[in-house]
Amino acid sequence: MASQKKIASLIICFLLLFLLPIAFSEPTRNLDGSARALTVEQIKKRHGTREVVVDNGIIRVSFSSPEGLVTGIKYKGIDNVLSPHLRARGYWDLMWQGENIRQGGLDRIEGTKFRIISQTQEQVEISFSRTWKRGDPHIPLNVDKRYIIRANTSGFYTYGIFERLPEWPELDMGLIRLVFKLNPERFHYMVVADNRQREMPTEADRDIDRGHAKALGYKEAVQLTHPHNSKLKNQVDDKYQYTCDIQDNKVHGWISTKSHVGFWILSPSGEYRSGGPIKQELTSHVGPTSLTTFISGHYVGADMKTHYVTGEAWKKVLGPVFIYVNSDSISNPDSLWEDAKRQTEIEVKAWPYDFVASSDFPTRRERGTVTGRLLVNDRFLTSGGSAYVGLAPPGEAGSWQTNTKGYQFWTKTNETGHFTIDNVRPGTYNMYGWVPGFIGDFLYQNRVDVAAGSEISLDRVVYEPPRNGPTLWEIGVPDRTAREYFVPEPYKNTMNPYLDQTDNFRQYGLWQRYTELYPNHDLVYTIGASNYSQDWFYAHVTRKTGDLTYVPTTWQIVFQLPYVNWRGSYTLQLALASAARANLQVWINNQNTWPFFSTGIIGKDNAIARHGIHGIYRLYSISVPGRLLRTGTNTIYLRQAKAIGPFEGLMYDYIRLEEPSRD
Repeated sequence: MASQKKIASLIICFLLLFLLPIAFSEPTRNLDGSARALTVEQIKKRHGTREVVVDNGIIRVSFSSPEGLVTGIKYKGIDNVLSPHLRARGYWDLMWQGENIRQGGLDRIEGTKFRIISQTQEQVEISFSRTWKRGDPHIPLNVDKRYIIRANTSGFYTYGIFERLPEWPELDMGLIRLVFKLNPERFHYMVVADNRQREMPTEADRDIDRGHAKALGYKEAVQLTHPHNSKLKNQVDDKYQYTCDIQDNKVHGWISTKSHVGFWILSPSGEYRSGGPIKQELTSHVGPTSLTTFISGHYVGADMKTHYVTGEAWKKVLGPVFIYVNSDSISNPDSLWEDAKRQTEIEVKAWPYDFVASSDFPTRRERGTVTGRLLVNDRFLTSGGSAYVGLAPPGEAGSWQTNTKGYQFWTKTNETGHFTIDNVRPGTYNMYGWVPGFIGDFLYQNRVDVAAGSEISLDRVVYEPPRNGPTLWEIGVPDRTAREYFVPEPYKNTMNPYLDQTDNFRQYGLWQRYTELYPNHDLVYTIGASNYSQDWFYAHVTRKTGDLTYVPTTWQIVFQLPYVNWRGSYTLQLALASAARANLQVWINNQNTWPFFSTGIIGKDNAIARHGIHGIYRLYSISVPGRLLRTGTNTIYLRQAKAIGPFEGLMYDYIRLEEPSRD
């Protein structure tokens, strides 16, 4: 009997040794080693609804038909990675405004026609499209939402083709995005970067009406008073704390530590996004929600060019982005995050994809390359190392910051100023750029015409930063941000420990610290004695004087001049990193007169409220007659004159006073 049990045990062990590898291998191949076929099913459901289901053996994706909403993602035994409680779980949407106030709002871009574009053993590409005709209530655009599911791939690709005909009515279109609402019972751990990841609060934790949270200065920010996890109590949650620059917005998502599954949005290119490489965009946030934003006014505001006039045609391909799901056998978020980063590198190297069916998406062979070397001539010629160089639609210097309608292609120069901009779509561009350490925006004097397969060498291009004379003094670092200035310690009772200490500017309520530091008198900065990293507050904000009362603030720069050229003209170079409904007024020595200079009301980028440290870059070169200056002590007064609430204000990038040219 004992020998029979021993034999049975050996047989079981033998079977396990051979069957376990089969059970835990990726279900992408049949037992004979052949690849499993991709299947596309069209299913008629109850109440007349239809569904399209694509399955590659690893992932099974369901779409409403013909609307094209992603209704289900089945993966690793999870029936649906997405929320079971919402109809809109994976969707494209946009915000628009028509010719009159009754037209516009949120458009979820639901298709009216389903097509299979291509179907092979390697991949399936499907389409959910909508064609506009006069009288339709939605935005006057033709939209084609595409989805690609490939064999042996743990995820799917999606892109959209948006087209406007010239005879259609004018409109504003300020936001286009792709959103996924995940299963809240499974996904609690969010990752945006190596130093920004942790277990997150739930949507219910943010519920003010039920007493779970406390309202703060604006609707996006709440303080958690009764969260499901007591460790999160008193923390502030705000989706704008999780933003990042487009150049860094390559991968983010959520992890189910219970199911050992990760959900990620991978963006291998920024060519289809608006605003250039350092425009900030949303990533993932409480919901659990993951999104990618293609066009928006975030950190730019009303300055973003979103208006289309009658007679203006437009067509743009947004994406593709890759929706990636992964898993491991242990509860280790780090391994899933590291795998997502590795997959991102693979997608970046594969860009532009060669498997996209639309002729509106050029392959690598159908694109061009632009090379050159950037030099900087600021009193003497130097290499423009670590400079940003990009191709964007024709316009004035810096216009790429507000451009939404065309494509942009950016790179950084090496230490000798050499650059290569590759995979450029055919078209006519201006070449733009800027160099850290120097003020202003570079604009190449000639248009750049890129043809399919072209290799364009611009040889040497020279940038001459704005300068009228030698530097007398300077404040800050010309890097287009306010990062180097004094960022106060965050409030302990509202701190979000999710944020790295190097990103303290992302903590809630820092603008309030100014009133505490300067309750009665404003900031005074003395050249030669003060230190901008300790004595120059990161944002020029209003002062709170009552519960709902705010007043303008006037900062002073005090400096000495041993000699004044009375007949010459000095220059105040004043670079702003951000502005939000601000009016900067400048006086030289005498504040009892009309302002010597005023910007007028500028900016709606909301970077102060949204923890941004920078928004739109602005440079003012202000000519100061020598007769206004004195031998000895001088004072420049900088007044932010708009003070309706706490968020009117601006951030300085860099300030410099130049003496008259000696030429």
